[in-house]
Amino acid sequence: MKDEKYAGMGAILGPNGVTFRVWAPNAEKVFVYGSFNDWNDAEDEMEHEENGFWSIHCAAASEGDEYKFIIHHSGNTLHRNDPYALKMTNSVGNGIVYDLWKDFNDHEFMPPSLNEMVIYELHIGTFNREGKEEGQVGDLYTAAQKLDYLKDLGINTVEIMPVAEFPGDHSWGYNPANPFSVEEAYGGPDALKHFIFEAHMRGIAVILDVVYNHLGPSDLALWQFDGWEENGMGGIYFYNDDRASTPWGDTRPDFGRSEVRNYLRDNAMLWLEAFQCDGLRFDATAIIRLVNMEDQNGPILEEGVEFLKSLNHEIKEKFPHKVLIAEDLKSDATVTEKLENGGLGFDCQWGVGFSHILRDVLKISNDEDRNLQTVENLLFSKFNNDIYQKVIYTESHDEVANLDSKRLPEEIQPGDAEGEYAKKKSTLGALIVFTAPGIPMIFQGQEFLTFEHFDDSNPVDWGRLEHFGGIVNLYRDLINLRKSSEGFARGLNGQGIEVLHRDEEGSVLVFTRFHYDDVDNPAIVVINFSVESKYNYQFGIDQGGSWNVIFNSGWAGYDQVFAEVEVSEVHASDGINGKQHALSVDIPSYGGLILTR
Repeated sequence: MKDEKYAGMGAILGPNGVTFRVWAPNAEKVFVYGSFNDWNDAEDEMEHEENGFWSIHCAAASEGDEYKFIIHHSGNTLHRNDPYALKMTNSVGNGIVYDLWKDFNDHEFMPPSLNEMVIYELHIGTFNREGKEEGQVGDLYTAAQKLDYLKDLGINTVEIMPVAEFPGDHSWGYNPANPFSVEEAYGGPDALKHFIFEAHMRGIAVILDVVYNHLGPSDLALWQFDGWEENGMGGIYFYNDDRASTPWGDTRPDFGRSEVRNYLRDNAMLWLEAFQCDGLRFDATAIIRLVNMEDQNGPILEEGVEFLKSLNHEIKEKFPHKVLIAEDLKSDATVTEKLENGGLGFDCQWGVGFSHILRDVLKISNDEDRNLQTVENLLFSKFNNDIYQKVIYTESHDEVANLDSKRLPEEIQPGDAEGEYAKKKSTLGALIVFTAPGIPMIFQGQEFLTFEHFDDSNPVDWGRLEHFGGIVNLYRDLINLRKSSEGFARGLNGQGIEVLHRDEEGSVLVFTRFHYDDVDNPAIVVINFSVESKYNYQFGIDQGGSWNVIFNSGWAGYDQVFAEVEVSEVHASDGINGKQHALSVDIPSYGGLILTR
């Protein structure tokens, strides 16, 4: 299982000590020192290899030893952490020799197929702090304690925000200081292994956020690593001209250097192979493939494009079942086009279009101002003729992260996020997310109407779980219908969609989801965007017979404020609107139904 490309860098633990290897092409001398040699900074001089690599074998070193490198360059003595350190005392502390493959056991886990995948995005530091003291962050062990809850909710995939070592204990994680180390405050590498094992034992896949568009910018040992730089910039790991610029500092990796490409490649393989992650979500890929991410039509960063293509090709060859997600945000179909067709080869991508448009539709207070054509356009948006090349959501960490971009219930009904309209319209958004074409995702706490904006200090309030248990059941029912867990609503994970009815005046939209090999058994989704409940509302369909209402957001069991219409079975009658048959249903206000035959 061991891959020699990254097994041969950093602190390589063997049966008779540790071999240390580092890339420092501009160094004049390199030493390693640590607890194994009483921190003697002149005892263990490393041997210069080809192409700027240095190495030494230290028989006295063993697992658990702390260490650093000392690099001599132009009269300067630089104390540097190992870029490949697998464990750190903290982001500005010391590297720790760590046995990556100790007690390795292949889980032989297979993630769900994209058409059945339901993602729950979470942030380790705030997801669960049970048992922690005031001011402490949650870790991977406390997060694992909630996996039974996620399994019961129906979640089959979790996406965790970045866990690579970052400055301090509080962070979103998108500022990696030591990319190969798991954040010490989160429990380190053993804790990540534990979390993934526990998830797999419950049938839950784990997708990890990775950040390859920039590094740091603070506590960054890679900065001017071996003393060389140009224009006052970052040195060997970074561009040293205007290509270095990102929204987070001049720390864009130099994708033109093979050593830097290998470094990032090795990092991806670390998570997928040694930690057995089921996929990666690449942060802000537009910064990797475009010189200026704000200029979609501007110059292409060809070196970044080739890096992504090469990495995705290797991952797909080695791990064809692993899932690759791009947060690209440019609605560019080439991102998820197949490699053989000239694309980047990602399986699916995040896009701002769906979430922003749907949130805007739900926030409109005057029903007459709502345009259902906008929603219909959303339903038909896709990449490369594949509806599962996009991840859809109303909340992600970006959407709910500040006072100007709040949780959806708070945006719908400011100051009263637990009010009637906030409940109805936010869960209406959930109904659309779980029935629309795409891979549905929710953000931590969304299922019990969390309304405070997300930051890295405020933990999820699990006390809301009991208070809003009915809303949680609504999400649970939608998730299981989306996966067709009980054999119902199989059409919800097919590729087909047809809009049967759009009533702009009455604010009602009806569409079907179906498999192309089973078009006679669709799932019909009826959405009422109006404050008025609809009674005996008719629309045309293609199939006759009896239809069961398998989901009704107006059921009192979800919330007493929803207690409006109780329906279980409807029968098709003579057709209308050019269809052979018609259905007549009662639809709750700001709610909807799912029907199957």
